[in-house]
Amino acid sequence: MENHQWIGTINISAMATDASGDVIDMNAEAVKTFESDGGRQLMGKNLADCHSPQSNAIIERLTKYGETNVYTIGNNGKKKLIYQTPWYLPDGSVGGLVELSIVLPPEMPHFDRDE
Repeated sequence: MENHQWIGTINISAMATDASGDVIDMNAEAVKTFESDGGRQLMGKNLADCHSPQSNAIIERLTKYGETNVYTIGNNGKKKLIYQTPWYLPDGSVGGLVELSIVLPPEMPHFDRDE
């Protein structure tokens, strides 16, 4: 993957894996987010080693079928949007997964552009 400096400066946690589930990239925010799990030491580790069987089944499905998984969580008093989606190799096959974790403000406006 190319080195894009902007990804390291945003306040969104971004982590990428290869198709086998090994962590291949983390931005600074992801390192902070996963500090209690090892932070930068997670590079090269496999997601299966730190997730439940249920989560591993989801990870496998996303990778195998190129699906996206989106949900919100509460963590340390903050509401977060978790967006997990595949990234693709030039031949169109799934190269791995990207996870974005975005802290949501307590009151977030919603605009309906269809109205």
